[in-house]
Amino acid sequence: MRAMHSLRRAQRGVAAFEAKLKVLPPTLARLTVGYAFLTTGWGKLHNLERVTEFFTSLSIPAPAFHATFVSCIEFGCGALLLLGLLTRVAAVPLIGTMVVALLTAIWPDIDGLSGLFGTIEFLYIALCVGLVVGGPGALSLDHLILRERAPAARDAAGVDLMTSTTRRSRTGSVAL
Repeated sequence: MRAMHSLRRAQRGVAAFEAKLKVLPPTLARLTVGYAFLTTGWGKLHNLERVTEFFTSLSIPAPAFHATFVSCIEFGCGALLLLGLLTRVAAVPLIGTMVVALLTAIWPDIDGLSGLFGTIEFLYIALCVGLVVGGPGALSLDHLILRERAPAARDAAGVDLMTSTTRRSRTGSVAL
């Protein structure tokens, strides 16, 4: 019996430790992708002529416009990801820029799935999809803002603030 009790206590300890680590994946993804795009966007904004020439060589229509557009998307959305602000919204245009980069600049050099999966562009797509689906995580401004707004929204709707999914009715029975 004593061994079983110790095993259960150890399992609870591991589960609690695991729960604390759940903030890491979205935070690391957000910070990594955000920093990468912030810096590349900044570099492109300061070298628009070179970016325009590169886009011209790829036969991208309106290369000067798209050079400025992509630079602003990368810089702005990268900054938003770093802050964890509008994370799901900011990740979508970054996915688009990486899809275009794959199709225009990288595709001729890709030889099969291993070549595709080995590109940094595909890695950024995968991380951004994770952020769109899973959200920014608890260490973000999005989480802080939603946490602050949620009690006010519940109070305005007249819902009592209970942590349980059940509540006792006046008769004492449990209602879901």
